[in-house]
Amino acid sequence: MSDQANNPASAAAPEVATPDVATPDAKSGTYVLVHGAWHGGWCWDVVARILRTHGHRVFTPTLTGLGERAHLLTPQTGLQTFIQDLVDVLDHNDVSNAILVGHSFGGLSLIGAADRVPQRIRQLVFLDAMVLSNGESAFSGLPADVVAKRTRLAMETSNGLTVPVPPARAFGVFDPEQVALIERHCTPHPFKTFTDPMVLQGPPGGTLPKVYIQCVDPIYAPLQDSRDFVRTRKDWAWDQIATGHDAMLSAPAELADKLLAFA
Repeated sequence: MSDQANNPASAAAPEVATPDVATPDAKSGTYVLVHGAWHGGWCWDVVARILRTHGHRVFTPTLTGLGERAHLLTPQTGLQTFIQDLVDVLDHNDVSNAILVGHSFGGLSLIGAADRVPQRIRQLVFLDAMVLSNGESAFSGLPADVVAKRTRLAMETSNGLTVPVPPARAFGVFDPEQVALIERHCTPHPFKTFTDPMVLQGPPGGTLPKVYIQCVDPIYAPLQDSRDFVRTRKDWAWDQIATGHDAMLSAPAELADKLLAFA
């Protein structure tokens, strides 16, 4: 929180958006934007477009079993699958000095990739994200009532294969157009990714530069344990953005401005 050997579908690297729109200059960076639970690479469209207009290379992978890759879901799709998805994007595209941005559940893929291929990464950005240490699972980092509800819904809707999509308001999204976007594109999330333990050789994020950006209007309560952990660490920077949990949808320009500071 390796399935890949048991999950042939995950062996292929995730589909990604065409990375280069503007011609990069000497100061260009490479961003890899990782979505959270129930989402897909689609949620980064506006932010990615802004970053590309500044000449940066941008990848927006969709993790196995979600979005346009929902057909690849199997009972073996787990946390290590998600981590391998991100590692594959970095390796197959020969990415170096990457700025990795992980939203919500996407923070776990960042942590796993930082542990496996730190040489490809320059900066980790955790956008209102979950943070786990070795041996912890996503469910161990969530409130007990949230765990119980998601487990019950997974059993009722898919016999424990997936967790159904919450209403848009759960992500702090209330604008009708953004609500419609979430309802149209979000897909059920692989349940096993919530129960698999994180496997790390060191602390989350290792020695790489790390910043946590909290979305504060409104605050997404289920991730408070992760934020409390980060605030106790001297090697993490801290920032905030005045919008809801899905900042890439509700405040893409403001978020892009923050991300551009890391290029």
